Amino acid sequence: MQAEESPFVDFRDVWLAYNEELLAQNHFAVEAIDLQVRRGEFIAIVGPSGCGKSTFMKLATGLKKPSRGSIRIDGQPVTGPLKISGMAFQAPSLLPWRTAVDNVLLPLEIVEPHRGQFKQKRKEYEERARALLRKVGLAGYEDKFPWQLSGGMQQRASICRALIHEPQMLLLDEPFGALDAFTREELWCILRDLWMEQQFNVILVTHDLRESVFLADTVYVMSKSPGRFVVRREIDLPRPRDLEVTYTPEFSAIVHELRGHIGAVRSPGGKPAPHLPTAPEPTP
Repeated sequence: MQAEESPFVDFRDVWLAYNEELLAQNHFAVEAIDLQVRRGEFIAIVGPSGCGKSTFMKLATGLKKPSRGSIRIDGQPVTGPLKISGMAFQAPSLLPWRTAVDNVLLPLEIVEPHRGQFKQKRKEYEERARALLRKVGLAGYEDKFPWQLSGGMQQRASICRALIHEPQMLLLDEPFGALDAFTREELWCILRDLWMEQQFNVILVTHDLRESVFLADTVYVMSKSPGRFVVRREIDLPRPRDLEVTYTPEFSAIVHELRGHIGAVRSPGGKPAPHLPTAPEPTP
């Protein structure tokens, strides 16, 4: 029998205090994080504000080292910032003096091995950037500056910038939170298509439960601070998913169920569960 593939993302009893003083006081931002993610899996993390979702992202990218426990990505211990990941945030943060295509090219100018060969391969890299921008619906806008683009267009360019160096893992921290509902749903579909085509790992932090259920294979609910994962919910809706699924009773039942879990951890008497159960299937 073939051995089960080792997880691509592997957190083992990870705790983080932001400095030595807080560590001495046993004051942690996140605690007892155990997480194993399959290669190519799309996960979403939801929870109340201030629960440690963004702290988790800093750990996953190597921007923060755990106070206790261990983190391995693709079988390797995380000891510093990861080169195999791309990130996009709620604010697109495009450089205003660079066109969309030049903003997308930025990681290739910074990250090795691309940095060392950027001048020689500039033409090839630029064509890759333009192809990616076309793929997300920005054909004709490649040479526009950020001030000439809508918020949704800027966020599309930001996602292209996160993917241009072909990372194995994409980390998204509330990437669609500032957009109107129509634009947000449009970008869900773009992200879905890019992920299904390339099968990189995705870790999405979001407050939008509909977004998490539509996009993810598995949704994790975090408790209030100190954050820990208290519910793991596999999303058994068939793929490929289109927006019509968001109007089905099955979809609504999962969103309602997750909202109940978050309501429980937000309530004054709400206590984190000691284990990480898979939530029961909703009754038809």
